Amino acid sequence: MDQSIAFYVVAVVAILLTGVSKSGFGGGLGVMAVPLMSLFVTPQFAAAVMMPILLAMDFLIVWRYRATWDSRIILSLLPAAFVGLVLGSLSFHYMDANAVRFLVGLLAAFFVLQFMASRRAELSQQRMPKPVIFAIGALSGFASFIADAGGPPVKGYLLRQQREKSWFVGTNTFFFFALNFLKTIAYGVFGTLSVESLQISALLSPMLLLGVFLGFRLHTILDQRVFVKVVYGFLALTAVKLLYDSTTSFLL
Repeated sequence: MDQSIAFYVVAVVAILLTGVSKSGFGGGLGVMAVPLMSLFVTPQFAAAVMMPILLAMDFLIVWRYRATWDSRIILSLLPAAFVGLVLGSLSFHYMDANAVRFLVGLLAAFFVLQFMASRRAELSQQRMPKPVIFAIGALSGFASFIADAGGPPVKGYLLRQQREKSWFVGTNTFFFFALNFLKTIAYGVFGTLSVESLQISALLSPMLLLGVFLGFRLHTILDQRVFVKVVYGFLALTAVKLLYDSTTSFLL
């Protein structure tokens, strides 16, 4: 574990931001973690370090919001997400991850622009057809495996439900807890996880507890309307990040 001090500093910041955003707002800033850590290690190693940490975060958050998640929504998304994960694992070596990031970034930007342009009442009356919901779940699973970018499709869908903030965080986190559990198995099968990555994950694990605790506190004190704006703000940042990373890679 002879990583530089700079790596550990960046990893601590990345884990704290991820913990706060996941436990308080259903995620968003987690998309920054692997790219930040990839400044010092390979993206594959950064993803391997983050995976057990994300799984532990999800477990704590699911327990905290265990009475608020929506099993109907989860059951409508998970089978499609599993299909997406399988397709992602089969095409991992053939797909351009930046092309996937670009498509997911466009979808995230669409959700944000729709929120900005539409009134709350109009959005709450719209229901997505079942094929569209299946496509959202499949895209989330696929993008999660290929480009670690599975969050925006599901977050955009859940935000459209116009439900209470704890419902959003609980449902979103339970979905990604299941998804990350399946990804962890896949990472083990493909040899992405290693003894070194697990050792670093264990060393950094106290930071996930601090981040999750801070997120819980922020979730409690924020007004519902402010919460929705913050989550859409995180979704907008995610869209910008994905679109920037993918377009700059195309230009280079």
